Amino acid sequence: MRMKMLCGLLLAGAAAAPAAAQPTNGGKGEILWDSFGVPHVYAKTESGAFWGFGYAQAQSHGNLLLKLYGEARAKSAEYWGGAANEAQDRWLVANDVPARAARWFAAQTPQMRADLDAFAAGINAYAAKHREAIDPAMRRVLPITGLDVMAHAHRLMNYVYIASDRKVLADPATNEAGGSNAWAVAPSRSASGKAMLLANPHLPWAPSMLTYYEAHLNAPGYSVYGATQVGLPVLRFAFNNDLGFTNTVNTMLGYSSYTLTLADGGYRYDGKVLPFRTEQKSYKVRQADGSLKTVTFTQRYAVQGPVFDIPGGTTIALKVAGLDRPGVLKQYLDMGKAHNFAQFQAALRQMQVPMFNIVYADRAGHILYLDNGILPRHTDGDLAKWSAPVPGDTSATLWRDVHGYDDLPKVIDPASGFVQNANDPPWLATWPRVLDPKAFPAYVAPVGPVSQRAQMSVKLMTATPKISFDDFVARKLETRALMADRLLPELIAAAKDSTDPEIVEAVRLLGGWDHRFEADARGALLFETWAAIFAPKNFTDQSNYAVKWTLSDPLETPRGLKNPAGAVAMLKAAVAKTRQLYGAVDRPYGEVSRFHLGDVSLPANGGFGNTGVFRTITWGPMKNRERTPMHGETWVSMIEFGTPMRAVGMMSYGNSSQPGSKHNADQLQFLNSKTFRTLWTDRTEVERHVEERTPF
Repeated sequence: MRMKMLCGLLLAGAAAAPAAAQPTNGGKGEILWDSFGVPHVYAKTESGAFWGFGYAQAQSHGNLLLKLYGEARAKSAEYWGGAANEAQDRWLVANDVPARAARWFAAQTPQMRADLDAFAAGINAYAAKHREAIDPAMRRVLPITGLDVMAHAHRLMNYVYIASDRKVLADPATNEAGGSNAWAVAPSRSASGKAMLLANPHLPWAPSMLTYYEAHLNAPGYSVYGATQVGLPVLRFAFNNDLGFTNTVNTMLGYSSYTLTLADGGYRYDGKVLPFRTEQKSYKVRQADGSLKTVTFTQRYAVQGPVFDIPGGTTIALKVAGLDRPGVLKQYLDMGKAHNFAQFQAALRQMQVPMFNIVYADRAGHILYLDNGILPRHTDGDLAKWSAPVPGDTSATLWRDVHGYDDLPKVIDPASGFVQNANDPPWLATWPRVLDPKAFPAYVAPVGPVSQRAQMSVKLMTATPKISFDDFVARKLETRALMADRLLPELIAAAKDSTDPEIVEAVRLLGGWDHRFEADARGALLFETWAAIFAPKNFTDQSNYAVKWTLSDPLETPRGLKNPAGAVAMLKAAVAKTRQLYGAVDRPYGEVSRFHLGDVSLPANGGFGNTGVFRTITWGPMKNRERTPMHGETWVSMIEFGTPMRAVGMMSYGNSSQPGSKHNADQLQFLNSKTFRTLWTDRTEVERHVEERTPF
């Protein structure tokens, strides 16, 4: 369907925002939609590119987009009701997110405010023209303003990634952010003499604030291709003709919680009893009959920050780093605008992005790994200490500063010719190791253990002295489990003399398996089941290994069977459990594990990262006689900075979550066949694959 933007609708979208902002598209342009639903936005001004990107996100993810903005306003209970929405709103209101977002928006440069307003105006323009495409329940959020865009970014970065309610109030070990892989290869290790970059986040497949969106944005001084999370107006995983960068979730701890000792209606602090500062706050909740109920509560504040009661009767105060740094979107924009390493480092030095490892490569041959984040500066303690509540009755624990760029672990242009990360601590960013944990405060990152996925990542990078682009792609697709390489020979040897028919069959099955999680593999399900018994806690418990992980031997540990007879007994139990779960001990992996979205269902490959599989898929529980991905292999791009540039990739679950979109499952074929599509970056190339045009 061809669409043409009418000037009247554009003006209506602008008028929907606050009068002071007066956002427009900033200039005429065009969105070229390619055959995979990727918007290629061409605009005459920077704000015009933001307008087109907002319009595109509304077309591809309108319902999800508006839901996220409604939540960021702390009005999800007002719009849609429900206990979960109410708890979410209360958390954001208690932490002053809506009010702070307004201050953050006001603190942007005039150009950045214009960009955010233009992004919002593009959303409004799409919704005005295609009202029928938006779920009526989501229309309540309209119109969107630039402030909403900032509020969403603030919520996502500081109160989901850094300090979510689940992490702060329930379980500090909660991982809201999922996982990722990243590689950068320097010319010295590249067969072509050109740098290469892999971006490969593994976030959830179910539509959420962590859903990725692929786009190509072009304006004077700004031409960048990549992906970002729905609702963000800048690309977080991106490349231009000269450089590229990606993110992986790191261990950066950007908040502290403080256990308060209550006394006389206040709390003890440095030998005194201090009164709480209090504010009356409120939010609204939609009732079953459609009416709105106002809920008012008193929010307490201690010297550290807002105060919360947590299960078990403990009262804590929360202090989040970076609340005085409103430039996360601007920094990502500047990273995408950079064209050389000096410009990119200047953007990094802004220190506005609150967490994430950043991996980088450029045409000039530079590569970088950075353990990035806004990290509180403590006087002592390690990550374990600061991950749990610390005493709040003394100023000795109250941090007042954060680390700068120069303090953070980083690897620049190593002699090895590569950097990598798979969500692990920074110490194996390259090999041989160049970072020493003792050179940094112990709270920067744990020493280990380093996951077997990260070890496999290093092994793939060091398998040969040189890596061609075809090697680069093939190694990205590797489904072999390092855990199987290490343990199966010993397990089979320990079980080979057994006369138990089930063990005999299991030995035959596992002995004939090549340790790869491919669709036709008949030993993969049995191994996975055994591995989960052998190493509980998502394949991480090392109690049953003969040798646990050590920094002195980080690529060959953990290894070995501490109790071979016990491991064989676990194999017997795994046979029974495999039959129970999957109906047979030797079912092909792809009969059970499916890439299934809507009407598309294909045999799957890839496996749990903690078994040492680089091609990571985290499988959900069995349902309707199959299991489908929960996380893994979402956005992938692989770049070689040659002339011309080589760029391939895919968005596993497709580039649209809107009901009825043909771009919801149209890329599962690449995941199934272990192939990629060309990422079209040249306009002539894009024009050959245009599916739809949206002039504006």
